[in-house]
Amino acid sequence: MIVKPSFVYGDKTYEYSVQFLSSRKKTISIHVLPNATVEVKAPSHTDKQKIVETMKKRARWVVKHVEQIQRSNDQVLPREYVSGETHFYLGRRYQLKVIPSDTNQVKLSRGMFMIEITNTSRGKVKGLLENWYKEHARLIFEKHLTLITANIDWLDMAPPMTIRQMKKQWGSCSPMGRISLNSNLVKAPAECIDYVITHELCHLHEHNHSKKFYALQNQYSPNWKAIKAKLDGMAEQLLNNE
Repeated sequence: MIVKPSFVYGDKTYEYSVQFLSSRKKTISIHVLPNATVEVKAPSHTDKQKIVETMKKRARWVVKHVEQIQRSNDQVLPREYVSGETHFYLGRRYQLKVIPSDTNQVKLSRGMFMIEITNTSRGKVKGLLENWYKEHARLIFEKHLTLITANIDWLDMAPPMTIRQMKKQWGSCSPMGRISLNSNLVKAPAECIDYVITHELCHLHEHNHSKKFYALQNQYSPNWKAIKAKLDGMAEQLLNNE
């Protein structure tokens, strides 16, 4: 059995995972993910005891955010994918209307998701809607990525982009310079999409969460803290596909 590292705060024990990254990363960073799990990212040479000490120092902050997310999660009900249920797109709620049909298609019409489908079972409706989200996510993200890249003077062109469904994060940037974005992000308001894309683009210059990184983020997204708080508050609803 693999035992995860953990720390004790009050009368509770909190587990966390550690990801050791390349030498390009110079500092230890702690992330509370949308599913309330805790992830630590550290340079490859970092002594494990230093990670333990860092977690002890940040324990109060970590626990506060974990509990906030857990309280929010408790209020989210499982998706049924039936008529009358609401789903998000670009920050707005749209009601589903599932219509038995001899075709399979999704239309956004009159403030509703009109889903025409041959098999109205939960799994089939869910799959059709998720495919619609992925298709529209690519169109929206490519447009936003191009516009944001044009305003960053040290970027000559938009980096390659991958879109996939992720349960734990909105985006990531690989050491090779490829950006990955969560298809569920298309459910969020446009300003949240811009914030995530800008965040990942800044990682092309600073592949860590150092002071230099946040200076870049402040330069290209001055209101990012408020937008991040807004996105965090919506996270469980937007990521709830089950």
